[in-house]
Amino acid sequence: MKPTLGEKVFNIINNIFMLVMCVVMIYPFLNQLAISFNEGSDTALGGINLLPRKFTLQNYQVVFENESFSSAAFISVTRVVLVVILSTIVVFSAAYGITRKGLAYRRGITVFLMIPAYVTAGVIPTYMAYRYLGMINNYSVYIVPMLFSFYNMVIIRSFLQDLPASIEESAKIDGANDIIIMAKIAFPLSMPVVATTALWVAVGAWNDWTTTLMYVTEPDLFPLQYLMMKLIKESEVAQQMAAQATMTGKSSAFVPTSESVKAATLIVTTLPIILVYPFLQKYFIKGVTLGAVKE
Repeated sequence: MKPTLGEKVFNIINNIFMLVMCVVMIYPFLNQLAISFNEGSDTALGGINLLPRKFTLQNYQVVFENESFSSAAFISVTRVVLVVILSTIVVFSAAYGITRKGLAYRRGITVFLMIPAYVTAGVIPTYMAYRYLGMINNYSVYIVPMLFSFYNMVIIRSFLQDLPASIEESAKIDGANDIIIMAKIAFPLSMPVVATTALWVAVGAWNDWTTTLMYVTEPDLFPLQYLMMKLIKESEVAQQMAAQATMTGKSSAFVPTSESVKAATLIVTTLPIILVYPFLQKYFIKGVTLGAVKE
């Protein structure tokens, strides 16, 4: 059937709207990419859009030669890898256990796990708990708090409940116990939803810098994201003080960080997670729609 005039108009407006949204979302990243490849002195003049005026790799050289960069990159990468692996094991095991009809007090356990998702103790009690557990200025503060997510558990549980019961029954007839069924049958069949939740966890761990701000003071434990935030904040303060000094006619000892170096730092810290997205994007639609709570 030929589309009606109204449908044609809607399609045109919808395509224009989607194009505008794409430009709005992609332009800032491309702009920062262009600035990162532009000389810092030239960037200060402004006017950089999608292409650098004076191409250079010096900004990335400054970033990679930073003494803290290698240790921060190691902290960020190892944190993401460990959190994704351990969180997947913990959350999937909890979700599989909750789906067992023979589990005593199953509803009570679900409610117990749900309460912290809606009611939190606050920053001060959390800090005191971390200090009591010896997690302040400790690498474990990056791992342990992210091991369990009630929302991710509900997503996985909903997927497991949709698996055919005949598969489990056949495995039990062949002598398989719950651990074997979970590891060799349920887990492989749940890879779409596991990949979805794993990517959510990876993005959260990679982008997190507030944990460092509140619980870590040792420079050797700073991740890339915290260094980027610190660099941007220090640059903003330095630029404000330099501007005030110029307006009052006083000399300023502060030298603002080059916008090009800031852009290069931003690209380095965001590019890895952006490269991962396209390979797992196909799981998002199916994974997100599995959030219905079933009892």
